[in-house]
Amino acid sequence: MAAQYKGVPKGASAVIPRLVCRDVEAQIEFCCEALGAVEALRRPGPDGRAAHAMLKFGPAMLMLEAEWPTLPSRAPNPDGSSPVVIYLYVEDVDATVERALKRGGKLVVPVETQFWGDRMCWVQDPAGHMWTIDFRRKAEADFNRYRLLAKGLVIVVCPVRPGTLT
Repeated sequence: MAAQYKGVPKGASAVIPRLVCRDVEAQIEFCCEALGAVEALRRPGPDGRAAHAMLKFGPAMLMLEAEWPTLPSRAPNPDGSSPVVIYLYVEDVDATVERALKRGGKLVVPVETQFWGDRMCWVQDPAGHMWTIDFRRKAEADFNRYRLLAKGLVIVVCPVRPGTLT
């Protein structure tokens, strides 16, 4: 896919999400220990601490970036109001969430098997980034999706926290 775009480095995607963090080192640790990421690259800032990192989740890439006074991007507010949610497929949602909670994550939407078959939840990491953690139970999920589509139903997943709608 990257071949259609000029200038994309070999092995990279044309689109790579980049999360701005107050503490890149802490975010690397959380992502690797709780979510199963593999650190591919770390670059220091002027103070010697990590200012940039590249993590890999299987073939997918995620960049982490420190806040810079010369750039407008900032780390998310700790209240979970980030407009960005990273969607992560894992082999075991329950074990992943357990590790995330032990490392300071907050469960925002409980782990549940959805009516279409996926087992998923929402977690806020200690830096304030939001994650949807999902396991696709393929056979069941595909069957339920096709069954619902045949009935003309549309699937919309939009968890709402109590008190957020007026």
